Amino acid sequence: MAPRSRPAVEGTPIRVHYDAGWGNHLTLRGNKPPFDWSTGVPAIGAEGNVWTFVWPRSSGVLQLKPLLNDRGWSIGGNYRLEAGAPVDIYPFFSPVGGTLHKVHDFHSPQLDNSRTLIISLPPSYAENPLKRYPVLYMHDGQNVFEDATSFTGVSWGVDRTRDSLVVQGLMDEIIVVGISNMGTRRGYEYTAGPASERGGGADSYGRFLVETVKPWVDRQYRTLPGREDTALMGSSLGGLISFYLGTRYPHVFSKVACLSSAFGWNGVDLVSEVERWREPLAVKFYIDAGTHRDPRIPTLRMKEALEAQGYVQGEGMYHYEDKGGRHTEASWAARVHRPLRYLFPWQSASSPR
Repeated sequence: MAPRSRPAVEGTPIRVHYDAGWGNHLTLRGNKPPFDWSTGVPAIGAEGNVWTFVWPRSSGVLQLKPLLNDRGWSIGGNYRLEAGAPVDIYPFFSPVGGTLHKVHDFHSPQLDNSRTLIISLPPSYAENPLKRYPVLYMHDGQNVFEDATSFTGVSWGVDRTRDSLVVQGLMDEIIVVGISNMGTRRGYEYTAGPASERGGGADSYGRFLVETVKPWVDRQYRTLPGREDTALMGSSLGGLISFYLGTRYPHVFSKVACLSSAFGWNGVDLVSEVERWREPLAVKFYIDAGTHRDPRIPTLRMKEALEAQGYVQGEGMYHYEDKGGRHTEASWAARVHRPLRYLFPWQSASSPR
C-alpha cells in the first residue's frame, strides 16, 4: 500500500515509474538531506504506477537511487538530478539477464531477399513494462550475440557486455537488433558505388533498414524511436555501411560506431566526403582500429578529417587505437564496451513523450 501523501513542496519532481505490486512501496536514498544512504524516504504512490518526490530547487545536484520496500536496491548506477530539471526513472530490481528473440525469414522488399533478425531485449524489459528503450542496430547479426552462429565460432557477446555495463552503472539499457548478413551478398549490400559483385547495394540496404526494419522494430517493441536514441554499429564492411548510412540518414540515426573500417571501397572514399562537408553533421561517431593487420591508417585519416570539421575527441567523436588488436571477432568483442559506453552513457536516454 502506498504511503500517505506529504504536504506539497515547490521544487523539482522526481518521478519513478514502476509497478511495485500490491502491498509494496518505493523509497529513495541519496546523498543530500532529506535523503541519506542508510534509510529510504518514502515516495508518494499515484495512479499509473508513478511514484513521486519533490526535490527543493535550492538544494543543487542530487545523487539518488530507488529501493523496493527499502530493501532491494535498483540495478544500475545512481541517478543524477539537477535542481530545476525533472527526472524520470524507470528502475528494475531483478538481476536476471536479457532475452533473445529471433525472427526468421524477415523479408526485404528493397533487396528481394529474406534473412534473420536477432533482437536482444535488456534485463528490465519484462519486469518494467512502463519503460521504453534506445535501439542499436548492428550488421552481421549472426556474429553479434552467439558463438554458435558466428562464422568464426566467436561472437561479440554484445548482450552480455551490455548487461554487465548496466549493472555497473556505465551505460543505459538498450535494445540491440542484429541484422544477419546474406553471406556472398554481404559485400554488395554493405558498400556503395557502381553496382557489381564488388558492391553497390548500400542504398538499397539503407532503405531496407530505414523503411522496413526500423518501423517493424518500433511497432513490435517498446522503443524510443527518435534519432537521438537510435544508433548503428558494425565492423569492417559493417563499419563502412554504418558510417555511410549515418551520414545519409542523420535524421534517423544520431550515433554511429565503426570498428576496423577501411572507409574506402568500390570507388567511394568516405574520408574525402567528410573533407568536403560544408558543416559537421549532428551525428556522434566512434571509430577505431587495431595495430595488427587492421585499417589503422584509414581510421587515422578519418579521425583527422572529422577533427578538421570541428569534432572533438570525447564529445562528437571518439577515436581509439587498440594496441595489438586484430581484424577478428575476438578483438571486436574485447573492445565493444568502449563504443557502447560512448554511445549510450548512463542516464542519457530520452524520456518518453
